[in-house]
Amino acid sequence: MPPIVRFEDYQVDLQTGELRKNGTKIRLSGQPFQILALLLEKPGELITREELRARLWPDEVFIDFDHSLNTAVNKLREALGDSTNDSHFVETLPKRGYRFIGSIEVRGESAAGESAAAIPSAPILPPPTQSRRLARHIALASAVFAALGLVAWLGIVLLRPQRSAAVGPPSIRSIAILPFTNLSGDAEQEYFSDGLTDEFIAELSRISSLRVTSRTSVMQYKTEIHKPLSQIAEELHVDAVLEGSVLRSGNRVRIAAHMIYGPTDQHLLAETYERDLGDVLKLQREVAEAVAKQVRLKVVPAREIRMDQARAVNPEAYDNYLKGISFEPTREGEIKKAKSHFEIAIQKDPDFAPAYVGLARCYRNLGQFGWLSPREAYPPSKQAALAALKLDETNCGAHWSLAFVAWNYDWDWQTAERELGYALERCPNSAAMREFHALYLAWSGQAVEAQSEIVRAHELDPHASELVRYETVLRYHVRDYRSMMELSHREIETNPNDWMAHYLLGVGHEGSGHIAEAIPEYRKAVELSGGGQDSISALAHAYAATGKKADAEKILSEWQRQPKTKYVSTYMTATIYAGLGDKDSTFKYLERAYQERSPDLLYFLRADPRMDNLRTDPRFQDLLRRMNFPR
Repeated sequence: MPPIVRFEDYQVDLQTGELRKNGTKIRLSGQPFQILALLLEKPGELITREELRARLWPDEVFIDFDHSLNTAVNKLREALGDSTNDSHFVETLPKRGYRFIGSIEVRGESAAGESAAAIPSAPILPPPTQSRRLARHIALASAVFAALGLVAWLGIVLLRPQRSAAVGPPSIRSIAILPFTNLSGDAEQEYFSDGLTDEFIAELSRISSLRVTSRTSVMQYKTEIHKPLSQIAEELHVDAVLEGSVLRSGNRVRIAAHMIYGPTDQHLLAETYERDLGDVLKLQREVAEAVAKQVRLKVVPAREIRMDQARAVNPEAYDNYLKGISFEPTREGEIKKAKSHFEIAIQKDPDFAPAYVGLARCYRNLGQFGWLSPREAYPPSKQAALAALKLDETNCGAHWSLAFVAWNYDWDWQTAERELGYALERCPNSAAMREFHALYLAWSGQAVEAQSEIVRAHELDPHASELVRYETVLRYHVRDYRSMMELSHREIETNPNDWMAHYLLGVGHEGSGHIAEAIPEYRKAVELSGGGQDSISALAHAYAATGKKADAEKILSEWQRQPKTKYVSTYMTATIYAGLGDKDSTFKYLERAYQERSPDLLYFLRADPRMDNLRTDPRFQDLLRRMNFPR
């Protein structure tokens, strides 16, 4: 059969293993696609269950055949918009098998646009893999299955060229969970499928012996749907890949999950789950447990798997929670929208711990980025985190928020370290927590340990651009300005509109004694950040330090005329006065920063080159002592 088969609005490319509807790629791979290929090979004819088993599930793979076959057919029907009760394409013949009942049009179009006349049906060859790999598998399969005869050998090898002939389950030490496909046909439901993806990543991240690739590295595959799962596994350096689809209808949710072993494309899991939205937490745990079963016998002792009993949740609360986590956490307007959804979720279900965690994160971010004062942001963040822990003491996000407030606001290093330990123990695969832990270690004087955490975060999130930024900040703390500039240049080459990269490059120039070269980078950072306080204060200090005091004083004057509704960092004000040489005003604002518990004081004071001419002053030493910095 030629490689292109069309029926109604669908097109199947048997050579590339792709299914499209009206030109749009529909993700379908593994057993479901191979079933479709077999049905199209003999349209209108019965394909028996025994034939499907022999061709798709050879005896060396132990599975629940009936359940796996039903799951694969259901996934095929979902992709085709078909159903058991109203079949347009795949008809079920009870206890016998299936047949394709749609009208097909066979074309011989190749990828290069060539065409050929239709020819009689012949065995279907799936897309070839790398020639060396295919040759190796054919040779191995020949040696093992020669006694089964040529026909049986073709049935197994030609349809499953990537299957490993090795006996026994594969070793799974790492996994990537791809963005779940939204099958609702409603783009406004993307928040729901994306949110469930995040929740599954978080759930599986609780398995300490399993490395789970972080969200930022997998989200790129939301649009790169043409890539085979085995290729994605190779690119992310993981053993297994889990993909899924979500179909929501009112308060009913159906999730289809499919997992493969990357090196051989071996099928490991194919399950479909359907629940009321109120039971979605139980559904998440079921999927996580199914994956854990594939891992437990290989690398994870049963005692390490923390699959707690899940409670029912108010459907409106859960829906608002997923909407809340869908917003961008670094933009003021987006954070405030998310905060509103978390508050609604708490109102609808006061016992839903994740909503409190989301609210704590919103307050934390509003304070971190200067949209609320420390006193407005961090006490409410702490209160929400404590409320979450009363409901679920194992919630790592709540422990993370407590650690953040303890370090950034209370300056309680011991509590911060303890809460971070709890968070990492419960969610060892969170790249974001590893990055935060790296900053904490650097600021507490543990530079080597901080670098190790950055390496660990990179393993969990290999495609995250933020990691270069974090490493640059670590270099700032140890005053390695040459490395700061090298890393910043690398980031700017990749993302020239990253204001932070320009800002850190300017800091590198200034720390190296080349303040004039820092000024254009600070200007660019001001432009790209929309007038961010870090960038503006750095530019004003550089102006003052290079003799352009009028320009620095102009910025200072404009800054101090900001409306009282907007928080202005007192520490950053102090740095401008330091550049102008006004020590008394500098210490006046440093003391104000201390009284208001400014996180900027924590982040910058100890390593800030702008404060170097003040370090011998007894007032400066007293300030360091009062902040309880570890020695």
